[in-house]
Amino acid sequence: MGQLTVASLNTRGMPVFGSRLAERYQAIGQFFEASDVDVVNFQEVLTYYHLRHLRMHLPSFRYAVQQPSAVGPAGGLVTMSRRRIDEKIYQRFPLPAARMTAALPRLSRFKAPLKGILATHLAEPDLWIVNTHLLANFDGDWSAKSRYYELHRQQLAALASILDSVGGRLILSGDFNIARDSSLFEGFAASSQLADAFVDCPPTFHQEYLHPGKSSHCIDFLLFSAETIKSENARLIFTDKVPMAGGPEYASDHLGLTVTLTVS
Repeated sequence: MGQLTVASLNTRGMPVFGSRLAERYQAIGQFFEASDVDVVNFQEVLTYYHLRHLRMHLPSFRYAVQQPSAVGPAGGLVTMSRRRIDEKIYQRFPLPAARMTAALPRLSRFKAPLKGILATHLAEPDLWIVNTHLLANFDGDWSAKSRYYELHRQQLAALASILDSVGGRLILSGDFNIARDSSLFEGFAASSQLADAFVDCPPTFHQEYLHPGKSSHCIDFLLFSAETIKSENARLIFTDKVPMAGGPEYASDHLGLTVTLTVS
């Protein structure tokens, strides 16, 4: 038996410009350095400039795993760990068929092929940590009639395939960009047979960053193999603004997730 504390956070912050990246990443680093977290799955670490700032403020997380690409970590995915990581797998989501993206905004069509899955293997305890980020749904509609539905279903199928290939004990987290009460998530949860660390999943996106009239949903998840892993003390992090040199601000547009897990 052993314990492992895992966290997940989409680090982007809003807006794209003027997001006070250096200050936010310093606040994120200070939080995790002072915490008991062993492994963090980060999303939207978009460039090597982002990665450099993140690593600068997380010196005790000696293992920083990512798949290099031309401008930064592939898929914006980085897993940082205080425990030894001995293997890595990265896979992009399949290229969507033209019919899946024809009705999507231009930005969504551009981003869809860049998303992916990063799986890292911990030496002790022996398990896989899987990090992912699905395409954002700017409509807030996850029904079967949504213009994002088929593409999200394809991405979830690719994610399920990676989970099957690594097998054994695993922890999966990331920004799914699909609501917990959607048929998409319900179907994935049922087929993967992973347990959700949060019995009641609260909204994981700060309402202040949404367009007027839009509601925040639970779109970030921390899931695990229920047969060999038990969870306790699941909690949200970065719920409030954090102190910064230029004045308090949210560390990201997303809230983070963390949970302590007992691995048998």
